Amino acid sequence: MPRAKLGQHFLIDNVVAQRIADAVEISPGDLVVEIGPGSGSLTSYLMPIAEEVGAQVVLVELDVYWASSLASRYAERANVTVLRRDARDLDLTAMLADAGRSSYKMVGNLPYYAGTPIVRRFLESDVPPESLVVMLQREVALDMVAQPGQMSLLSLAVQTHATGRLLFNVEPTAFQPRPKVRSAVVRLVPLGSPIVPGDVRDAMFKVARVCFRGKRKQMHNSMANGLQLSVDDAKDLGQEAGIDTTRRPATLAMEEWVALAEAYIALAAPRSGR
Repeated sequence: MPRAKLGQHFLIDNVVAQRIADAVEISPGDLVVEIGPGSGSLTSYLMPIAEEVGAQVVLVELDVYWASSLASRYAERANVTVLRRDARDLDLTAMLADAGRSSYKMVGNLPYYAGTPIVRRFLESDVPPESLVVMLQREVALDMVAQPGQMSLLSLAVQTHATGRLLFNVEPTAFQPRPKVRSAVVRLVPLGSPIVPGDVRDAMFKVARVCFRGKRKQMHNSMANGLQLSVDDAKDLGQEAGIDTTRRPATLAMEEWVALAEAYIALAAPRSGR
């Protein structure tokens, strides 16, 4: 039975499972890492593809009952490994070494409570996957792939590391037990290296956090309050970056956040030298 404390909503819709398995685009010799397979409903659609092309599969399951069940079910399959681990702290380098691989693809029907930290753990690791095909709460999925006008702090966190698109929505009737919210499947493709350098990225998120904290306020007011600036300095910061600070943070594109971060670094540098 699904365990509520682990956020388990098992996929029972075969059409959805097949669409997810197809979206992984398993190729010959791939290593496919499924996160949270649970009862194995999605796994059963991944396996025929993996076996046909000679791919290896790692199943990462936290629940001791389902991890044991999967290990028994696939005990005779040389291409399947079951790890009883929490995906949020999985040692990806060790996993790759044990599998004798240097790259992998990730897929999963992720628990709502842990979906975002799991995705960020994989994207921000030293060994990100070639791609991620994941099912999440629909609002979270939309945030991850949002365009300017609908951006959030999560949009920035994901899109500094990957490009993404929403593949399709999934209704509550596709699960047992039925969740109270809709789900969606997204495909994320890591960029290889973050598009924002580390020092600029730190400044970008410092500025973005204070702006999204007051997301309905004009940005110069949020920056003044959150960055200990005068309102005039905050307006000058926006002017230096070429941004109208009466805008709302959700409307800014990634390159505008980068420009704002670089302007903030330039402003903060003389102050730190005082």
